[in-house]
Amino acid sequence: MYIVQSVVEVPVHKAEDLVQLYVNRSRSVDKQPGFLSFQLLQNEHKPGELTVHMTWEKKEHYLAWVTSEDFKRIHELEKKYPDQELAGIKPMVRRYHVRAE
Repeated sequence: MYIVQSVVEVPVHKAEDLVQLYVNRSRSVDKQPGFLSFQLLQNEHKPGELTVHMTWEKKEHYLAWVTSEDFKRIHELEKKYPDQELAGIKPMVRRYHVRAE
């Protein structure tokens, strides 16, 4: 398995706005070959820190997603958020190979 986490820090007063964007996400990634799961995590001690946690069967599946036209379209839309405080946030992406379960 392959896990990708995108961590963002937003002002605490904007955390719920970002949560709602993910609650209402397009879910197009869910249909991608090799996609297993999506979770949005909120740090209980730092509520402005949110982590998108995705699990894939293999790294190749994830790479196919991030080079797809659908991925590009969705991430272009993110740049056009009406809320400029959220539009300018850049995630820290971490990638992991699962070595044991």
